[in-house]
Amino acid sequence: MARVCQITGKKPLTGNRVSHSNIKTKRRFLPNLQTKRFFFTEENRWITLKVSTEGIRTINKNGLASVVKNLRAQGEKI
Repeated sequence: MARVCQITGKKPLTGNRVSHSNIKTKRRFLPNLQTKRFFFTEENRWITLKVSTEGIRTINKNGLASVVKNLRAQGEKI
């Protein structure tokens, strides 16, 4: 599975690693992804999502049911 948050869509960014002598080489900034299980009470089952920490905050704020509804509307299989 790719390093992409299923809720926010965060992906790795690219940039430069800059040394003390100002030599620039490519590097990647990876999102803070967590594989997390949530209990989905509407369907009485566990759901495993690959989410960023911002995605976990979104679930806490809006509720798992509304987040899953939005994901299914976008075509995500959950």
